[in-house]
Amino acid sequence: MLCQTYPETYAEQFAEKTLRLKQLLGELPNFEAFASDPEHYRARAEFRVWHEGDQTDYIMFDQQSKEKVAIHHCPMALESIATLMPKLMAHIVQIPVLRQKLFQVDFLATFSGEMLVTLIYRKSLQTKTETGVENDAAWIAAANALRGELPITHIIGRARKQKICLDKDYVIEKLQVDQQTFIYQQIENSFTQPNAKMAQNMLHWARKMAAKANPDKEKDLIELYCGNGHFSIALSDQFHRVLATEISKTSVASAQFNIEANQVDNVTVVKMAAEEISAALQGETFFRLKDIDLNTYAFNTIFVDPPRSGLDDLTRQMVTEFDHIIYISCNPETLATDLEAIQQTHDILETALFDQFPYTHHIESGVFLKRKPK
Repeated sequence: MLCQTYPETYAEQFAEKTLRLKQLLGELPNFEAFASDPEHYRARAEFRVWHEGDQTDYIMFDQQSKEKVAIHHCPMALESIATLMPKLMAHIVQIPVLRQKLFQVDFLATFSGEMLVTLIYRKSLQTKTETGVENDAAWIAAANALRGELPITHIIGRARKQKICLDKDYVIEKLQVDQQTFIYQQIENSFTQPNAKMAQNMLHWARKMAAKANPDKEKDLIELYCGNGHFSIALSDQFHRVLATEISKTSVASAQFNIEANQVDNVTVVKMAAEEISAALQGETFFRLKDIDLNTYAFNTIFVDPPRSGLDDLTRQMVTEFDHIIYISCNPETLATDLEAIQQTHDILETALFDQFPYTHHIESGVFLKRKPK
C-alpha cells in the first residue's frame, strides 16, 4: 500500500468493509461502525530510504509492479509526521554522518505532541578506540543537533545489533475517552495502535460493553493478550479487579509503567501465555502465580484481543467458561471461525467495526457475547 489516500472514495470503501464483515459473520446485532479520518490518521510510519547520486528520498515499493516510488508527502500519517518528513530529509542530506548508508526512517508520534524518530543504517554506529568500542560521537552530536532544530522529542540510531538511544526509546500518548485521560507508554519497535483516534473509539466501545457485563462493578475481569495494558487500564474502573496476561516481557514491563502512570490500583499483570492461564484456572500450579490466589477472583467477563491467527483450541474453549466475552479482532476470517464454536454456548449481543486501516482490506471488529440461558 503506497502512501496515498482517497478521501472522495472513503465512504464507499468503508461501506464495502461493513458489507464484508456482515457477509463473514452474518447478522450483526446492535452494530456500530466507527469510521476513520480519511487523512492524517496514522501515528506510526516506516519508510525505506533510497540514495541515487546526490539525491536521497523516502521510498515505498509498489506491491504490483515492485518498483520503487519516491515519497515526498504522506497524507496517511498524522500531520506532525507529514510536516516533519521533508524537513528531516532536508537536514539529513546536508550532514554526511547522518546520510551515509541510511537505510530506513521510522516515525512514532502522539496526540500529546511527542515525536520519536528512528534512523536505521547499513553501517556501524560504533568506533573502535584504544580502550574498546564506543558509540560514534560524531553521529550522536549530529543527531542531537537535529533535536534542537526540528520538532523531534527523541532520536534512536539503529544498526545491526546496535542501538543508540538519545534520551528515551518511547513516547507518552494521552488518549481521551469518556471524559477521561488515559496515559500510555509506547515503546519504539513494539506494537502500538497506529490509528490513535480509532484507538479511542475502541476503548469507548469496550468500556460500554464492560458496563453492560458488570453494571454493579462488583465482579472481576480476566484479559488475555493485554500488551502494554491498553485495554486493561481503560477497563479497570468497570470492574472490582482485573487480572491481565501477556507473554512479551517488554510489553509486561510497559504495562506496569502504564498502571503506575494512570494511578490504577486494581490491575495485576502476569507474564503468561493464554494456554498457561487456562491451565492455571483448571488448577495447575505456576511459579509466576505464587503471589496470586485465583480462587479469590470472581471473574464474570473475559476480554480477548488475539493475534491474526485468532484463538487456539484451548483458549477458544476457555472463553466459553465465562458469562460474558468481549472479543476484539484484527482478522474477521478467524473471528468467524472462533464465533462458530463460541456461539454454541453464547449469544452475540453487540458488534462493531473499527476502521483502523483505511484504504486497505484490514478490518478490526468487536463482538460482545453473553452466555445462553440454561
